[in-house]
Amino acid sequence: MSKLVTIFGGSGFVGRYIALRMAKAGWRVRVAVRRPNEALFVKPFGVVGQVEPILCNIRDDASVRAALHGADAVVNCVGILNNRGRNKFDAVQHEGAERIARLAAIEGVERLVHLSAIGADAASDSDYARSKGLGEASVMTYFPNATILRPSVVFGIEDRFFNKFASMTSFSMVLPLVGGNTKFQPVYVDDIAAAAEVALTGDAPRGVYELGGPEVVSLKGLVKFMLDEIQRRRLVLNLPFFVGRIMGFGFDMMQTLSVGLVPNNILTRDQVRMLRHDNVVSEGARGLADLGIKPMPYEAVAPDYLWRFRPSGEFASIKESANKLRNT
Repeated sequence: MSKLVTIFGGSGFVGRYIALRMAKAGWRVRVAVRRPNEALFVKPFGVVGQVEPILCNIRDDASVRAALHGADAVVNCVGILNNRGRNKFDAVQHEGAERIARLAAIEGVERLVHLSAIGADAASDSDYARSKGLGEASVMTYFPNATILRPSVVFGIEDRFFNKFASMTSFSMVLPLVGGNTKFQPVYVDDIAAAAEVALTGDAPRGVYELGGPEVVSLKGLVKFMLDEIQRRRLVLNLPFFVGRIMGFGFDMMQTLSVGLVPNNILTRDQVRMLRHDNVVSEGARGLADLGIKPMPYEAVAPDYLWRFRPSGEFASIKESANKLRNT
């Protein structure tokens, strides 16, 4: 019988790519999510019955243990960018990660891949980075042979990075940036999935890998690239951090006062703290090359999904292709 992998958060941005790769590799895939009815799109990733979404709450021991039962391997892709309701940074990224690792060891799981983030640090002043750091430490305590993947900002067709800024151009002539000079090393989502597949199939040493693409670029540089691709002219305004803190406070208060009905998907105070630090692969860190993966540059992928934000949408791409053919 083929091996079984449980992927917590397997219908999310990164998780779905890992699920697809593992299904293509012949594994049975159990996608553990809070709302399985919204994850039915993963079922066609494999043959009938090969990929199955199941209900799981990583804040509950019994739920996690049931999701792990009989699994040969586990991947934890669960993460949040903002506190909301009972899904707090510590509850999800620290305690949730600890619960998965602890119960995976009890259930006799052979391999564990934990998705963290560059900048994870238990001593950080950012709640996000601190909870990620504490989660890593807990995973290694209960599952010392785990593989931890720390990506920089992730891009891909469903990303919340290029798509977020591109959508802002539809209603604003100004793109305000906090931390415009902060450096990032964008990594393609399927490269992360490939790294997880290598770790799960046993072809790489255990430990921590920092995943970044082939280029280091400032936030402002990435936004300007996006504007060129969508053929829109906007004023990119680099705001000082104290202005960012004020904005983050306002958006956070709006979420609090609305009791979560108006989520802060724009800018939080915690994100402002993170933007003070570059988000790039550390010198000497193991990365994609050590896993035998050649990173995909963002310039080769992003244009394939950013065209829809152009003033003429798909027509602009068709016209551009026609002009190229005419000139050859």
